[in-house]
Amino acid sequence: MVSESKIIILPLNNALIKDINKTNDYFKLFGRVVPSLQSGKWSYKVVLFNETRETRFPDDKLDWSQYINREDKTLLLAYMNNICIGQIRIIKEWNRFCYIENIATKKDYRNSGVGKLLLNKAEEWAKERKLIGMSLEAQDDNLGACRFYVKQGFILGGVDTLKQSYNPNIETTLYWYKLFK
Repeated sequence: MVSESKIIILPLNNALIKDINKTNDYFKLFGRVVPSLQSGKWSYKVVLFNETRETRFPDDKLDWSQYINREDKTLLLAYMNNICIGQIRIIKEWNRFCYIENIATKKDYRNSGVGKLLLNKAEEWAKERKLIGMSLEAQDDNLGACRFYVKQGFILGGVDTLKQSYNPNIETTLYWYKLFK
């Protein structure tokens, strides 16, 4: 576990834009979440793959200035020893949720508490804006991420079987929610 005191979380500014995609490392795909809806309640089972593979999302190419000094969205970067090791990009949604557009931790820092720290900062941001919870989407073949979200208090709230129709490896997009008490 990385000591939280060694990690600095900074909101995006023009000087930090260069670091945004540095956290976009490869990650392992080793299983799938198979959702089921019964009596209006989502549950799921896990199916492990016979072979593990690695993948990586394409680098985002957005107008990053739109995330600087805004009340309705932000991008937070995690640094340790002046190295960007994680990020979370969030927006205030119309439905009073803080939508997590992206969360990423450099491969060498996964399972060290960086992701949890970023989610905690996002939750603080959302609560300051009087939002009712946080939401995000993940692909069903990203079992590692889904397990992380569940560990952080997210619950499965819905699925979409058509959103990733162009991708033969993804059967379902999963929608995860964390409601604030």
